[in-house]
Amino acid sequence: MPNPWDIGSARLLAGLGFPALASTSSGHAATLGRHDQKVSRDEMLDHVAQMAVSIDVPLNVDSERCFGDTPDEMAATVRAIADRGAAGCSIEDYDPATATIDPIGPAIENVAAAAEAAHSGPNPIVLTARAEQHLYGEADLDETLARLAAFRDAGADVVYAPGLATIGDIERLVDAMDVPVNVLAWPGGPSVAELASVGVRRVSTGGALAWAALGTLIEAGRELLERGTYGYFDGALRPADRAALD
Repeated sequence: MPNPWDIGSARLLAGLGFPALASTSSGHAATLGRHDQKVSRDEMLDHVAQMAVSIDVPLNVDSERCFGDTPDEMAATVRAIADRGAAGCSIEDYDPATATIDPIGPAIENVAAAAEAAHSGPNPIVLTARAEQHLYGEADLDETLARLAAFRDAGADVVYAPGLATIGDIERLVDAMDVPVNVLAWPGGPSVAELASVGVRRVSTGGALAWAALGTLIEAGRELLERGTYGYFDGALRPADRAALD
């Protein structure tokens, strides 16, 4: 389930045959000239609405901490995402306002409210609960497993600990859960086939594809600026792949 960052990248990836896609908060922020976690709730919702109608495969939404200070506000964000045509969304236990991991009690309350909102109403969607410790320097696997088990019990359909990178840790997570596990593709990490072999159900790329594309842009720009040559054409989008933009 790769992560496009705009309508064009979404349609190109859907055209390759991926069965589902997910948005990326950092990739979307980059399209606006910002860093991750600097996009507003309304901007995220507008992005979701545009992306969902542009593709014919399910769209999962990277909705960060669901843009709320209370469980009720987070639930309202989940309902708004469902109303805009998404098939699922995620909720994180990292609070960018304080740059801390939420205490377990409030984190469970947030997931429970989000899960109720995701599963009720006319457009039920899948909720993924994320434990963010491995991205923010608090990498205790036992605590991560305990958090994800609590989030599962609070109603999450999928659990996710981005930053886990060894097959042993990932297998331990899968074995501890009886709901699907999402894994973030990681440099040097296990391949999709290796992840599937231990029971991982979903693999996403986060902002990696956006950063790869932007890195290519920078290298092409440097070539043009510093050497005045056009070698970047060699890696240009092929006409056959452009058909997905029609």
